Amino acid sequence: MPPALAAILFVIVILGLFWLDRDRGACTSGALWIPALWFLIACSRPVSQWLHMGTPIEDAAQALEGSPIDRLVYSSLLAAGIIVLCSRGRQVGALLRSNRVIILFFLYCALSLLWSDFPEVAFKRWMKALGDMVMLLIVLSDRNPLTAFNRLLSRTAYVLVPLSVLFIKYYPTLGVGYGPWGGKPGYIGVTTNKNTLGVISLCLGLACLWRFILAYRNQGTGSRIRRMTANGVMLSMVLWLLHTANSMTSLCTFLMGSILIVLTTSRLCVRKPLVVHLLLASMLSASASVVFLDASPQALQLMGRDPTLTDRTEVWGLLLSLVQHPLFGTGFESFWLGPRLDTIWNRYWWRPNEAHNGYLEIFLNLGWIGVLWLVIILVISYRSLFCAWRRHAPAGSIRLAYFFVGLVYNFTEAAFFRMQAPAWLFLLFAILNVPPCYLTSQNPHGEPLLQHASLPLTHEAA
Repeated sequence: MPPALAAILFVIVILGLFWLDRDRGACTSGALWIPALWFLIACSRPVSQWLHMGTPIEDAAQALEGSPIDRLVYSSLLAAGIIVLCSRGRQVGALLRSNRVIILFFLYCALSLLWSDFPEVAFKRWMKALGDMVMLLIVLSDRNPLTAFNRLLSRTAYVLVPLSVLFIKYYPTLGVGYGPWGGKPGYIGVTTNKNTLGVISLCLGLACLWRFILAYRNQGTGSRIRRMTANGVMLSMVLWLLHTANSMTSLCTFLMGSILIVLTTSRLCVRKPLVVHLLLASMLSASASVVFLDASPQALQLMGRDPTLTDRTEVWGLLLSLVQHPLFGTGFESFWLGPRLDTIWNRYWWRPNEAHNGYLEIFLNLGWIGVLWLVIILVISYRSLFCAWRRHAPAGSIRLAYFFVGLVYNFTEAAFFRMQAPAWLFLLFAILNVPPCYLTSQNPHGEPLLQHASLPLTHEAA
C-alpha cells in the first residue's frame, strides 16, 4: 500500500475510534487540552525532534544546554496550566492538602538545588517535573475527574498508538531507529527509542483493557458495543506494537498488569482482599528475583537480557563509587551532568544517561533521605489505593495496576519523579488522592464518573 494512502486510512481509523468512544453527555473542561498536549509530547518526542531541529547530545557540555524550542513549549503549557489552577483555588487547595507527603517531597527536591553543582539546569528540570504535577492537578480538579482522565487517556492513546503502527509499517524513516549495538534496527514508532515505545504501549494498553472491561459490564447502555469495539481495536494494536518492538520487559509487565486488572475487577476478589495482597507480593517478588537474584536465567534470556542486565549491574558499581554525599545526594536531576557524566561516558561507549534503576537514581540525586521519602510515599499510597479498591473495584483496579507497573518498571529503568517519563506520569496519577470536594453521579451514557470523592478517583461498579 502506498504510504500516502496508508496515512489517509489511518487518519480515518483515528477519527473512527474517537467517534466510537464519543459521549456527548459527559462534560469536561476545555482546559483538559493542556494536559492532553503535555501527555502527547511526553509519550512521544520533544517538539524539537518532531520539527527535526534537535541535535543529539554528544558531550557533557551539550547536556547542560537543552533545546530553546522545547523550553518555550514546556514553559507555555506550564504557564497556561498554572493559570487554570489559579482559577480553581478551592479544588486545588483541597487536592494539595490531601497530597501533603508528595508536595513535601517536591519541596525537598527544590531544596536540593542548594547543593547541586548545576543549580540552573536542575531548576529547569525541577520546573518540568512540577509541570507533570500541574497537568494532573488540572485533570483531578475537573468537575468530573475520572471522566476527565478517561478523555485524557483516549486522546493520548487514539493518536499515538495508531500513528506508531503507521510509522513502523509505512514510514520507517520516522518509526525505525538504529541503535549503537551493531546498527541493528529498532522499532520506535512515535517515540525516540524502543523502551519508550514499550512503556507507552504498556500503560495505554492497560487503560484500554480497563475501559474494555467497564464497557462490557455496562450492559444497560447503548454505547457498550461501540466502546468495546474501540478499545478492542486499540488492544490489538498495542499487542502488535509490543510484539513488533520486541519489548519483552514491557510485554511481561503488561501481562502481569492485565492479570491484576482482570482479577481485581471481579467480585470474587473484592470479597477476598488477601488474594490481592498475595498476588501483588508474589508478582513483585518474582520480578525482583529474576532481575536481581538471577533466579531464572531462562526468563532473562526470553526478555533479551543477560545476567548483567545488558551491563547495567556493572554501571551500578561505577555510579555508587562516584557518590560523595550519600545522605543528601548530588541534588535534583544533577548526577548526570558535568565531570561525572564525562567519567561515565569515557568508561562506556554506549553513553548511559540514567542509572536504569529508579531506586538507585533517587539515591544518586537525593541521597538516603530521598530514598526514605520515596518509601514513605509508596507505603502510604498503597494503603490508600487498597482502600479505594475495596470500596469501588473498577477505578481502584487500574490505579493498582499503574502502581504495580511503576514499582516493577523502576527495577531496570529510572522513572521515579523523572521529568516527563511516561511511566512516572501514570504512577503519579495512581498515587495522587482526590479529597471529598464534590459528588457526581453516573451519566445516562454509562460513562464512569466519581461517586465517592472521599477516596482517590473511585466510582461504583457497573
